Amino acid sequence: MAASAGPEIERLIGLLSKLPGLGPRSARRAALALLKRRDQLLLPLSDALSEAAARVKTCSVCGSLDTQDPCAVCSDGSRDASLICVVEEVGALWAMERAGAFRGRYHVLGGLLSALDGVGPEALRVGPLVARASDPAVREVILALPATVDGQTTAHYLAERLSGADVTVTMLARGVPVGGELDWLDDGTIAQAMRARRPA
Repeated sequence: MAASAGPEIERLIGLLSKLPGLGPRSARRAALALLKRRDQLLLPLSDALSEAAARVKTCSVCGSLDTQDPCAVCSDGSRDASLICVVEEVGALWAMERAGAFRGRYHVLGGLLSALDGVGPEALRVGPLVARASDPAVREVILALPATVDGQTTAHYLAERLSGADVTVTMLARGVPVGGELDWLDDGTIAQAMRARRPA
C-alpha cells in the first residue's frame, strides 16, 4: 500500500479484499469509489452493514439468513412442506427463489464435503436434514448441489444417509442450458445431457 494512504484507508482496503471476488487491486478501486462518493455510497453502506449485523440471523429450521427466525420461507404456510430442496449455501437458495420454479422448503448445508479441505459430515448440517426428512409429512428431498466432484460426493453421501427415511431422494437434472449451443458446451455437459435425455 502506498505510504500516502492512512491506516483507516488501509484497513478499509484490507477488509474489502477479504470479500469473494475482490483482490487487493479491486479492493483499492472499491475503497476509492466509496470514499469519493461518501454521501451516496459509503455512509449508506455503513448504515446497511450495521443494521444487517444487528438484525440478520440464521434460521433455526433451514439455515437460511433472515431478520426473523424461522425465516420467511419456513414461516410461509402456502409453501409445500412435503418438499425439501437441499442447497450448499444461502446464495443458491436465493438463486432458486429468483427462478421461481420451487415452492417447497429449503435446507442449507453450509458447504460441501471436501477431503482436500478437511470438511467432513460433522462440519455440515447433515443431522438436522436427516431429522427433517424423517418427518412423515416430507415425501421428497431434492439435492440441488453443484455438478462438481465435491458436490457429487456430497449428494451421494446424503442419499445414503437419507436411505433410512421414507422419502424419495432426487437430484437436479444436468445438461444443455436454455439457449445453449452445443459447440460452446464442455464435453461433460454434453455427455450428461445425453445420459439424461427424455422423450420429446
